[in-house]
Amino acid sequence: MTKILDAKSIIESKIDNLTQTCQLLKEQGLGPKLSVILVGENQASVLYVRNKERFCDRIGAEFELIKLPESISEKEFLSQLNRVNNDDSVTGCFVQLPVPKQLSHLDITQLINPEKDVDGFHLQTINDLYLNKLDNFIPCTPKGIVTLLQENQITIEGKNVVIIGRSHIVGKPLSLLMQALNATVTLCHSKTKNIKEHTQLADIIISAVGIPHLITPDYINPTRKQVVIDVGMNKLAGKTVGDVDFEAVKDLTSAITPVPGGVGPMTVFSLMQNLLLSTERILKRGK
Repeated sequence: MTKILDAKSIIESKIDNLTQTCQLLKEQGLGPKLSVILVGENQASVLYVRNKERFCDRIGAEFELIKLPESISEKEFLSQLNRVNNDDSVTGCFVQLPVPKQLSHLDITQLINPEKDVDGFHLQTINDLYLNKLDNFIPCTPKGIVTLLQENQITIEGKNVVIIGRSHIVGKPLSLLMQALNATVTLCHSKTKNIKEHTQLADIIISAVGIPHLITPDYINPTRKQVVIDVGMNKLAGKTVGDVDFEAVKDLTSAITPVPGGVGPMTVFSLMQNLLLSTERILKRGK
């Protein structure tokens, strides 16, 4: 019987702890506050930001949305970001990507105050991950994937993990995190030859490329009782689907994530964990 790795039960089991931690931090003098800069009206970005706001509301964290016009100048954008970076009441911040063309040349992830880098994209954060230091911020989607596996008692250490996609947001940091957890990692991408040969030898397959239904039954080896993690969020015939052809693949695996309802909610959950961590650290430094 294939196990469906749904995020809801995990989040429900941990939400009280996040709420209690948030309240305790407030009582100690610094409540968690997440500030998000949103430039323009990208519909997907608006939805992502709304989900983060709802989670903040749920655990009692303060949320600030700074909406900036699509036509904003680089100077004004940097001024707004600098204000958030230096606002002592803000304990976590990020810019919701993508940004308009006139800002696209900026390496925005490196402009975030690393002490408030709850997305986990600053090079200081990635350097810690490179050095196997797992007590700092961890990029949210990789962190969520690992939590999903661990909470379902799926062993990572010693396993062959194949990751498809080498983005700076998921694939590359996830490969570092899996190596730090003692997995053997193969990182596939658009130039990899015969990806199916790699996936058929995997214990855990993670697809993060944004191609609907890329992973079909011929990528799977049913004899290995594989775990399939689908990071993709795509639109196909008006429906939200993943990189994995879920219905065609699920019965060939031992465990699989649904889309939606799998990795996506775990990413937002991980963001909240990072927000509480950043608040705790800022509070300790202030004492």
